[in-house]
Amino acid sequence: MNHQAPYSEPFRRFAEWLAAAGAQGPVLIPEPTAFSLASVGPDGQPSVRIVLLKSVDEGGFVFYTNHESRKGREVLAHPQVALCFHWMPLERQVRVEGVASVVTAAEADTYFASRPRGSQVGAWASRQSEQIQQPGELEARVREVEREFEGRPVTRPAHWSGFRVVPARIEFWHGMPSRLHERHLFVREGDGWRTEVLYP
Repeated sequence: MNHQAPYSEPFRRFAEWLAAAGAQGPVLIPEPTAFSLASVGPDGQPSVRIVLLKSVDEGGFVFYTNHESRKGREVLAHPQVALCFHWMPLERQVRVEGVASVVTAAEADTYFASRPRGSQVGAWASRQSEQIQQPGELEARVREVEREFEGRPVTRPAHWSGFRVVPARIEFWHGMPSRLHERHLFVREGDGWRTEVLYP
């Protein structure tokens, strides 16, 4: 077991773990960028769902969503969030706690333009998290958006953008025999990181 944190900062290790998860292939790990996102509502009720990581660097972890959805509203109102990546075949998980902020319009525009056209249309058509009132309503909205943007690029809706989670804590968990797991914790201190090794 390694009881010494091997890095002075967490992002290089995260990049290596993410690459290792991707190298397992789609049979073992179909979507290595998937993570659980936990947020809290105005009544203090936590909620969690799976979303996809779209980029990560020293500035934080970036994902995109409809800001009028339940998660979008919760994150805008209470930006303290938690993330958890879990790669079961590798017996590894990464837990992140931090504060989310909205990415720039230029970043959101660039990413939106890279999405498949069907996903772009869906971002307009879906009133995410709202109740569908009658059968066929969503399909009708899709057709309406397709007609509106026929023959031209689909622009990004104002309510659709991204969040960047700036981490305050990042924990790397590695499963070990007898449940004597390795846990390396990085805690942000100013411009640097304090490292700790935790009991399993």
